[in-house]
Amino acid sequence: MAPSAVFLEPDNLLTPKEKNKLRKPVVEKMRRDRINSSIEQLKLLLEKEFQRHQPNSKLEKADILEMTVSYLKQQSQLQMKRSFHKSSQFDFREGYSRCLQEAFYFLSLHKVRTETQTKLLSHFQK
Repeated sequence: MAPSAVFLEPDNLLTPKEKNKLRKPVVEKMRRDRINSSIEQLKLLLEKEFQRHQPNSKLEKADILEMTVSYLKQQSQLQMKRSFHKSSQFDFREGYSRCLQEAFYFLSLHKVRTETQTKLLSHFQK
């Protein structure tokens, strides 16, 4: 009976170095599978973009990665331009609003003909 116990527990016979040597190919295969899966997901996510650049061509993994990096750089630049444009518009509106407040304050301090004051305020609000 004792010899069968040895066959049931073969891990006890292996040194840690031997266990690592056996485990390494399995771990490496899992790592490659994860990489390939992620590349395939990128390909599916950006399929339309890839078709624009290289229609009807079989893409290699390196092509997929390069085009993904390029696409992400483009998107980042567009996002920066949009945020700058929105920021500029916000700054303009804020400055105009501040100027309008100052004009209202100035007009309230000085005696200006009400007709002129009304026309001026009407003009500012446009």
